[in-house]
Amino acid sequence: MHSAHTLPVGPIRDGALDLLKWLALFSMVLDHLRYVGLSLDGLYVPGRLAFPWFCLAIAANLHRVRNAPVTGQWRYLGWLLLFSVISEVPYRLFIEDADTLNVLPTLALGLLVARGWQQKTFIDRGLALIAVTIAAVFSAHLMFGLLGVLLPLAMLLVFRRPWYFSVLPGLVCVAANQWQILLNSGTPVALLGLVACLIAPWAGLVLLRHAHSTSPPAMRRWAYALYPTHFLLLLLLRHIIA
Repeated sequence: MHSAHTLPVGPIRDGALDLLKWLALFSMVLDHLRYVGLSLDGLYVPGRLAFPWFCLAIAANLHRVRNAPVTGQWRYLGWLLLFSVISEVPYRLFIEDADTLNVLPTLALGLLVARGWQQKTFIDRGLALIAVTIAAVFSAHLMFGLLGVLLPLAMLLVFRRPWYFSVLPGLVCVAANQWQILLNSGTPVALLGLVACLIAPWAGLVLLRHAHSTSPPAMRRWAYALYPTHFLLLLLLRHIIA
C-alpha cells in the first residue's frame, strides 16, 4: 500500500496521466502561439508548464512499467527518435531563428538517463552514460540543455519521496529555463515564468494523485504526430494573420 504522502501512478491505464499529457500539449500550443504574429507574450507563463509535464509523463510511464518487459520502452524510445527527425523541419519552418533542436531529442535522452537509473542493468546504465555524455557535449544544441535531459530523472526520484520533494525537479526546471536571463529581465512575465517552472512538478504530481477519476481520450501512438502537425497548423495561422 502506498503511503498517504507519496504520489503513486496505477498499474493500469491512468486517466490522470492522459490528462497530464493533454495539458502538457495544450501548454505547449499556448507557448508557441506567441510566434504567430500577435502580441501574446503572456502565454510564456503557461508555456513553462509544458516541458516539465512531458518529463513527468516520461517518469510516470517508467514508474508504471518498472517491472514489465522492456520491449514497450524500446518502442517508446523508437517513437521519440523517429518523430525527433520528422519534427525538425516543421519546427525550423515555424521557429525561424531556432538555435536548438526540437524538444524530442531532449526527451529521448532524458528517457535513457531515467531508465538507466531505474533498471541498473549494464546495457541500461551504459546507454544512460552515453546519453549524459551526448547531452553534456551538445548541451547548447539541445532544447533545455543538459539539465533538461536530467529533468525526467529528477521527476522519477520524486515518485519515491514525499510530495514536497518536488522542489528538486522544480529547481532543475528553473535552471534549465535560463533563469539568470529571466531574473535579470525582471518583467512580470519573466518572474511568473520562473514561478511556473518551480511549481510545475508539484502541480503535475498533485494532478496524478487526485485526477484518477477523469477519463480524457487516451494518448496513444498517433499522439506523436501532433507535435510536428501543430507547427504546421500554427505556421498556416501565421500566414493567414499576416
